[in-house]
Amino acid sequence: MDRAVDATNLAAQMAPGDLSILGLFLEADIVVKLVMIGLLAASVWVWAIVFEKFAALRRVNREADGFEDRFWSGGSLEELYDAEGSKPRNPMAAVFGAAMAEWRRTSRVAGADVSRSGVRDRVERAMGVTITREMDRLERWMVFLASVGSTAPFVGLFGTVWGIMHSFSAIAAMHNTNLAVVAPGIAEALFATAIGLVAAIPAVLAYNKISTDLARFASRLEGFGTEFGAILSRQSEERA
Repeated sequence: MDRAVDATNLAAQMAPGDLSILGLFLEADIVVKLVMIGLLAASVWVWAIVFEKFAALRRVNREADGFEDRFWSGGSLEELYDAEGSKPRNPMAAVFGAAMAEWRRTSRVAGADVSRSGVRDRVERAMGVTITREMDRLERWMVFLASVGSTAPFVGLFGTVWGIMHSFSAIAAMHNTNLAVVAPGIAEALFATAIGLVAAIPAVLAYNKISTDLARFASRLEGFGTEFGAILSRQSEERA
């Protein structure tokens, strides 16, 4: 009789009102709480990275448009280098500045034979190194997005498994399988998996989108480098 009364009291304590999001968190086991907090922190950081990357890509593409307009306007490359290339403020200007700086240095010390091949090779290497450095800067934190996208569901699943084990242990101790007793513990455990998916899905979608945009911008830098390298190569041959 006393055991039946205890089950009734427990069912009353675990009323449907406790199945709110806050209630699920507060009633969860300490391990499940830590999993939830970690996943929520990862989700917040994911969104911060997403907004920062979208803003950065929009900015560098806009700056690249402006620089290309000035580059192809027919003005002096020397003046453009003095104005922007020597202290670049965007990736494309950095590629231009690296190529011009190497071309100037090599042209001063190289002979006619070296100018036709050595200058071009040195300029291409300088641009390649600069493109790699600029892309590494833009790709910062992309590994974090990929890691959250691939591991967050499993972290949430760990919280779910732990919570279900804890709930079953409590049920076994009370010798009561009433749905009102079982449901809150199971719901708390499943809530961890839900948070894992909330963190993982945006991370995966954002990673795919940002990776595509980064690859497109890298191709744009490489295309500009190829065109500019051809221009400098022609000028070196004219000087030889």
